[in-house]
Amino acid sequence: MNIALCHFRVGETDGVSLEMEKWKIELEKLGHKVIYIGGNAYEDTEVVDELYYKNPLNDKIVYNAYVKLTDYTEEELEAEVKRSAKVIEDKVTEIIKRRKIDVIVPNNIWSLGWGLPAAMGIHNAVLNTGIRAVVHNHDFYWERERYSKPTCSFVKRMLEVYFPPKGDKIKNAVINSLAQKELLDRKGVDSTIAPNVFDFEAQLWSIDDYNKDFRDTIGVKEDDILILQATRVTERKAIELAIDTIGKLVEPENIKLLREGTLYNGKKFTGDIVFVMAGLIECEDKYLEALKDLAQRLNVKVRFVNEHIDSYRYNKDGKKIYSLWDAYVHADFVTYPSILEGFGNQFLEGLFAKKPMLVYEYPVYAADLKRIGFNIVSLGDTHTLDSEGLVQVDKSIIENAAKEIITYLKDNEFRTDKVEENFEKGRKYFSYEALGEILKELFKY
Repeated sequence: MNIALCHFRVGETDGVSLEMEKWKIELEKLGHKVIYIGGNAYEDTEVVDELYYKNPLNDKIVYNAYVKLTDYTEEELEAEVKRSAKVIEDKVTEIIKRRKIDVIVPNNIWSLGWGLPAAMGIHNAVLNTGIRAVVHNHDFYWERERYSKPTCSFVKRMLEVYFPPKGDKIKNAVINSLAQKELLDRKGVDSTIAPNVFDFEAQLWSIDDYNKDFRDTIGVKEDDILILQATRVTERKAIELAIDTIGKLVEPENIKLLREGTLYNGKKFTGDIVFVMAGLIECEDKYLEALKDLAQRLNVKVRFVNEHIDSYRYNKDGKKIYSLWDAYVHADFVTYPSILEGFGNQFLEGLFAKKPMLVYEYPVYAADLKRIGFNIVSLGDTHTLDSEGLVQVDKSIIENAAKEIITYLKDNEFRTDKVEENFEKGRKYFSYEALGEILKELFKY
């Protein structure tokens, strides 16, 4: 079949674009011909400018639909959405006919509420042409504060009708069982779970000529313990829990334990424990300052190193830029204390990197991942907020977590057994091949 994967943007580093590329790979392995339809130029992409996620008109529509009706009356907003939807409808209809598309796969377009004209326009294009749709829903509008207060009844109706639309030729896929249940409860729509996946058959990351100076570049010594937070820096990542745990690790009695004998890698620990944050800073200034204050209070050495890291390696003005994978290679331990994730891509990265991980059991982890029996240092699944709005868990959990981390840092046999078991479980349940089996059923007509 000829299949078109459709999203607001293509080939970027956001989670949806990355998962879409994985679907393309596996669908092509199944013998399908796959293209993209998106708002920006990329390989194998039919560009529809009006779809782009930074489209100024769409920004204006989003503001008036969910924040305040300032540029339009309700009738004018409806007319604007329909006008823009018609442009998208005509362009997508033309692409479907010219490229002889059999199935279109809207990614978040019929679930998030971001592109009202896109949702309506693509739905009309599907009705015009009579093709099938497999809807890949990564995030739903009801999961986001931004879309919780529509400014008028027209927007409410749009959310009811198009997110997602119903029809005999429409199938839905979601990324976790909580979303599956919620979609059924709210909309009466059945769906297939297609979890996020990782390429577990890829070459394992290792220290090489390019990344061997990574520690030196970011100011971490060879005899330091490097603890990595690979995610973006945002409030829901609850990075304060990692700092709390490292704060316990750097207490004198624990440092003493770590300095005795050698670490898992045969090295003597004579340096410091350094907490390295690799991701983009996308939080409020207040949160960032609170993290810095907490780290200072607990004597945790922190490095923000995103200026040295991108999704791939390159040289910029004579300065070496490393990939995120290079950071994993040099990490002695990884933290993943998020309280909310749609799935958990960085968790899969940690499995593939064969690194032990500190994990807060966020709802999707508890529902879909815990039963697999991954070896993690757990922060539990309940938390409170302190007076500054920072996430807290019981002190005894932090103390136990610090003890477990010491075991992972000291006992090589224990560590190797646990991370190898994690890798094999990741490969079994969340590999490209596992996704291929799901897609084989989903695209069976």
